[in-house]
Amino acid sequence: MYRKIIYFPRIARGFATHSGNSLLPPATLHLKSGQSFFGRSFGAPKSIYGETVFSTSITSYTESMTDPSYRGQILVFTTPLIGNYGVPLNTAPFDSEDVGVVLESQKIQCAAVVVGDVAEKYSHYTATESLASWCQRHDVPAITGVDTRAITRLLRDQGTTLGRLAVGNDTSLPAPTADEFWDPSLENLVDQVSTKEPYELNPTGSVKIALLDFGAKANIQRSLVRRGAAVTVMPWNYDFNAVRDQFDGLFLSNGPGDPSHCMEAAINLRRTLDEWNKPVFGICMGHQIIGMAAGLDAYRMTFGNRGHNQPVLALASSGSIKAGRVYVTSQNHQYALKLQDPFPQGWEPFFINCNDSSIEGIKSTSDSGKNVWGVQFHPESAGGPLDTIEMFSDFLTECAAHKSNAVLSTGDEGVLKMKTFDSAPKIAVVA
Repeated sequence: MYRKIIYFPRIARGFATHSGNSLLPPATLHLKSGQSFFGRSFGAPKSIYGETVFSTSITSYTESMTDPSYRGQILVFTTPLIGNYGVPLNTAPFDSEDVGVVLESQKIQCAAVVVGDVAEKYSHYTATESLASWCQRHDVPAITGVDTRAITRLLRDQGTTLGRLAVGNDTSLPAPTADEFWDPSLENLVDQVSTKEPYELNPTGSVKIALLDFGAKANIQRSLVRRGAAVTVMPWNYDFNAVRDQFDGLFLSNGPGDPSHCMEAAINLRRTLDEWNKPVFGICMGHQIIGMAAGLDAYRMTFGNRGHNQPVLALASSGSIKAGRVYVTSQNHQYALKLQDPFPQGWEPFFINCNDSSIEGIKSTSDSGKNVWGVQFHPESAGGPLDTIEMFSDFLTECAAHKSNAVLSTGDEGVLKMKTFDSAPKIAVVA
């Protein structure tokens, strides 16, 4: 018995993008290490210098691009197709549920975007414009049609590299010489993205939190106000010690660049930790500031950790975090704290990265009399896994407990109404 074999023509997806559109201006990504990648521009018609980094995030390109920690960086997405769900309208109310924006800040923060295949058509019920339109409106250059896998392998092998995205007529110019590249890490990027004046969020909240803004993601603020906190956002170098008795806890946010530019904040915090016994929590840059205040050194990593899939091992238990468990986290950092032995007195490692053994968290010891935690990753995700989101509840529960003890010590038991910090509503990720 014979079977008839029918051969169907191979269907090639090809580009679902502008990258094959010869009407788009040319663009070239030059790396300081000598390589050049040629493609097409789909963003703003201008050239720019920056630090070339890659992110392994599969979704949430809008959140990544609006994260202030990417300030001055040319962001390479390893995911081949970017832009398929467009960009939402980036406005939200200021209330107990939100903080004025849907994304992580009011504008695109990265210097430029590099994608393999940018989607020409997008589809999502919240989308109002394409990725290309968004980049053009915010004056951010972008390139598509390049081999992002090859770029990523280069950055993994040789480390984060300075780059230049040349667009239009600039593509005919020779590649920049080594001394022409601009290194954003030499500047105080935190000062560029931090608020200039203090402002309040959810002023009727049950506990008062001071947030030092090193370039805070909106979802950090959102995660606090949704759990009932009244948040006062302050500039990164604000003298918190002058007003600390007005607050029930101190929060130090994420931020871009080299933490050594923020030594003023670390010195101020050292005094806070010596003289103040209320809870302190820091994320990313905030974690590094806590470490420097405790006596640890920060160092620049080879290519950093950026993505939504970074596993960390808990070395100690605290609140919802259980020692010995691996948590999957969202990360975006070029610097880390040095692991040293012995550790500064009164401190202990909290988390360690399962991939490269870098420190991912520190905490005060149980016998130190302090309640201080710092994590290098992002418990608030946006986007990414929610494995450690309850650390916000842990922090605010400790703040409320300190406030309750202070009220009881004065004999005015009727002043404070304790709030239970249950899980906040899950954050919707645009995808």
